[in-house]
Amino acid sequence: MSLLHDARTTTRRSSDLSKHSADVFAEAETHPVQVTRRDGEPLVLMSQREMDARALLLQFAADLITVALDDEGTLASRMTRKFEWMLALSDADQARCAQDLVDAGRASFSTGQAHLAVAELTSWRETATAIAAGLTATPVEWLESPIPVERP
Repeated sequence: MSLLHDARTTTRRSSDLSKHSADVFAEAETHPVQVTRRDGEPLVLMSQREMDARALLLQFAADLITVALDDEGTLASRMTRKFEWMLALSDADQARCAQDLVDAGRASFSTGQAHLAVAELTSWRETATAIAAGLTATPVEWLESPIPVERP
């Protein structure tokens, strides 16, 4: 069984890699390329960005498993023990964040699209960081009518 279930993965022969390396490398920059060999197990060629995203997704999966195995408290309270930056969020936002992260993780794991969970995790962490820095959602005061100004 292959863990490489990304629908975008293409298969190329090792001879393609030697004869048309520029094309194979260009493919590998956009999606993983499985390189088959007569004398050995297939290899996978992918960008560093893709590999880092997959590693981050695996770490996120490990964190979610740790949270799931904990049986004390709500999902949000268990998540704040693993992701301490969540403590900067309000109780309501902690609950929403916890559920959003679980949902994004499930979507990423089932589709093989690491960016879904990574984007959600990054978005919530940056929001918590901004709140901790004192940035809050204050109402914007809009002008009743535009004020014309001269060009500089």
